[in-house]
Amino acid sequence: MKILIVHCHPEPRSFNASLTTTAIRALENAGHQVEVSDLYMENFDPVEKAAHYSNRTEQGRFDILSEQRHAYRTQTLPADVQREIERLERCDMLILQFPLWWHQQPAMLKGWFDRVFVGGGLYTSKMRYDNGYFRGKRAICSVTSGAPRATFTEQGRGGGEIESLLRSINFSLHYMGFTVLPPYLSTEIQNKGFTYKSTEQFEHDLQANLADWAQHVCQLETIEPLAFPGWDCWDEQGIEIHDPDEKQK
Repeated sequence: MKILIVHCHPEPRSFNASLTTTAIRALENAGHQVEVSDLYMENFDPVEKAAHYSNRTEQGRFDILSEQRHAYRTQTLPADVQREIERLERCDMLILQFPLWWHQQPAMLKGWFDRVFVGGGLYTSKMRYDNGYFRGKRAICSVTSGAPRATFTEQGRGGGEIESLLRSINFSLHYMGFTVLPPYLSTEIQNKGFTYKSTEQFEHDLQANLADWAQHVCQLETIEPLAFPGWDCWDEQGIEIHDPDEKQK
């Protein structure tokens, strides 16, 4: 299996970096091929803007979808976007590795979605959801947080269950055709000076987390995916169909 890890953290000595390194080692030892897209190290520009497009279809105003569609059709996509698309096309499994910042992915990763999932190329009005461009590929979010695991409940101070917090990014992956796995959450990832644990307990828990992640990534092919609606679940206006026979009427 070919795995792409999109790594999004600015510090190369972070625990996110340790998770990525651990995944690479475990997957390669299991016989898989791993490729890494390190967004900060490669200086990926997350901001979509007119300057990215050398062959503009419309000079008077910057219409993002029009320019993305035109660049895709004329094979003039920005080099960094084309590189990321080719990486995605090569992979069977996508791992997004990132910290929770303000209960969501960092802006760098959101910008990666904005620029790489090219309108009119990787998705169209008909090529979405279970008919998406990346249909047949799996994806998982591996996220870190300083909060304790027990706080990730509906009323907990973690902000909600992790599946709820990440529903928008997971739905975007589903929109692109990926089969989306439940997120993997690493908690209490803090600076040593901000933890109430002893140094020994802190280090022990981090190593146990890495060992569990190493085991988890080798089971990604068998994990039950999240359930998302597809085209057969909606009527022509995109409204949920409650009666299975309703769409036939």
